Amino acid sequence: MTRPRAASDRFVAQLSARTRSRVTVIHSPLIEIRPLPVQADLAGMRGLIFTSANGVNAAVAMGVDRDLPAYCVGPATTGAASGAGWQAQMMGATAEELIANLLQLRPQSPLMHLRGEHSRGNIAERLTESGLTVQEQPIYRQTLLPLSDEAAAIADGDAAVLVPLFSPRTARQFADVWPGTAPLWLAAISPATAEPLETLAHAQLTIAKEPTPDRMRKAVKKLVNLAMRVESARHAD
Repeated sequence: MTRPRAASDRFVAQLSARTRSRVTVIHSPLIEIRPLPVQADLAGMRGLIFTSANGVNAAVAMGVDRDLPAYCVGPATTGAASGAGWQAQMMGATAEELIANLLQLRPQSPLMHLRGEHSRGNIAERLTESGLTVQEQPIYRQTLLPLSDEAAAIADGDAAVLVPLFSPRTARQFADVWPGTAPLWLAAISPATAEPLETLAHAQLTIAKEPTPDRMRKAVKKLVNLAMRVESARHAD
């Protein structure tokens, strides 16, 4: 698991009991989330945009006003914002869907996109160019990390290593730091996340049918089943 520990624990806990029983979970966060020492200037803002639960958590730590409506990407981010007290509305599963749906909804603006230092999609710029005024404020930093000692120790083994990857930046970091020859079974949340992984030797690379936690869990279940069959056949030989 390459996400920060809390997010990884939530994902693993929501896998089926059968899937969990067939794997050994190794934690190797490749990104550390740290709030930036800033305050968001929300004077005059009519709503917020969140594209990750990390943005929601950083906004909570900053004490951002919960009275503003929140427009979110994906069920996990929407759930985090709703749980923190915002009137949260899911506007799609991807940044592209969020942009299209916001342009159709045309909520009162200006809006503020509270995001990480590294962000894809140019959401604020594209919405503003299309007539919906949106500003943006980085409120957290995503620091890249090396593999954990435990993950590095299995890299040159012969056991199947299954890695779910949830962002293009994490996938690029994994491709950069993976040192081994162990058979890799990779699950990517999107085509953009899969792209950096194509340079790695792998037994299987599966892209989730939709960029959601539920579809990623299904992709992981499928990979576990496939890897188990391959391992069983190899040992039978």
